[in-house]
Amino acid sequence: MASGVVHTTPGRTAAALWLPVGQDGPGQPPGYGDRLAAATRPWTGQFLAFDAALERHHPAGVAHHHLAILAVRPDIQGQGIGTALLRAYHAMLDHDGGTPAYLEASDLRTRQLYLAHGYTGHGPPIHLPGGPRMYPMWRRGHT
Repeated sequence: MASGVVHTTPGRTAAALWLPVGQDGPGQPPGYGDRLAAATRPWTGQFLAFDAALERHHPAGVAHHHLAILAVRPDIQGQGIGTALLRAYHAMLDHDGGTPAYLEASDLRTRQLYLAHGYTGHGPPIHLPGGPRMYPMWRRGHT
């Protein structure tokens, strides 16, 4: 969290976690492996495989912001709250020179949502080990 940005609604019923990424691509913060192991033991290997699968598809060579998480409390989904968080951050990225954004949509329904907000597919689906497909997506910045 030291290098990320979290936007929430006033009642914290929704949150978006954005991570600025440099041209060299994403990196792990200091001590990540130890903290991950402490939080996920005995499933640490599965989390490391998840990280590696996502890392292989993450764009490098261009600075961007990575939407790591966009979550809305289930009983209030579909009311535009996530969309409002997304639009607010996009406006900031566009105001700051048109910084691009990247994310992995967790399913086809959310992929459609992101397509409606200017994202395009960014390569083939990511096949997670023993898990669902995720869909890498890219949004060019607007100036």
